Amino acid sequence: MRFYNPCMRILIANDDGYLAPGISALVEACEGLGTVDVFAPERNASGTSNALTLHQPLSLHTAGNGFRFVSGTPSDSVHLALTSGLIPRPDLVLSGINNGANMGDDTLYSGTVAAATEGHLFGVPAIAFSLAEKGWQHLDVATRVARRVIEHALAQQAAQTAAGQGARPWLLNVNIPARADADQAAWEVTRLGRRHASFPAVAQLNPRGDTFYWIGPAGEALDDAAGTDFHAVREGRVSITPLQVDMTDHARLPAWQDWVGRR
Repeated sequence: MRFYNPCMRILIANDDGYLAPGISALVEACEGLGTVDVFAPERNASGTSNALTLHQPLSLHTAGNGFRFVSGTPSDSVHLALTSGLIPRPDLVLSGINNGANMGDDTLYSGTVAAATEGHLFGVPAIAFSLAEKGWQHLDVATRVARRVIEHALAQQAAQTAAGQGARPWLLNVNIPARADADQAAWEVTRLGRRHASFPAVAQLNPRGDTFYWIGPAGEALDDAAGTDFHAVREGRVSITPLQVDMTDHARLPAWQDWVGRR
């Protein structure tokens, strides 16, 4: 499937910083699809979730390759691109390719997912891409997978538009196995798995005898059953999880309404 629209504009961000190999790979994945703008954090901003910088100004610079980099978070980067008037409104927001997986509870903390979510909050379709193991191994293969996913999503959207079917902007979280054959792997639409609680914080002393702490590593998978993102990636498949922003516990609304009624 091939998709090309010379009028299309694509905004690309990440959380590993504008110098990360993954963001250059994602730009490469979009070659020929339309005009690409890059707004990304100046430094690694992994784990910053949807944070916006509200109490200090943001600086914006342009690198030699044309990438713009922001002295803030991934959400800052996308927010600035969408609200500053520096570029036309994009038709698609992409984030990644992240150095490591963003599955299960990771999505709540992930700056990669947050950058895509910021676009989604502004009504722009968005996709977050992650390479499921750290170290950038087989990034070239992940780039080819990302290209296919982008083309397929855009073609689907174009078909719906041509058919007069208005669709809400969508938000996808894609995790690509770090394998040499990932571009031949099946795709699976998944739900988020769950992790055990994180490992304990690690205390260390600096050279002056002051104690500081490192946040502990993420916990092991708790729910990695068939149908989850964890399971799909472990089985060598590309995991595609549709996300939404609504965090309301709809199943328990009646119970809470009853609780309020008994006060």
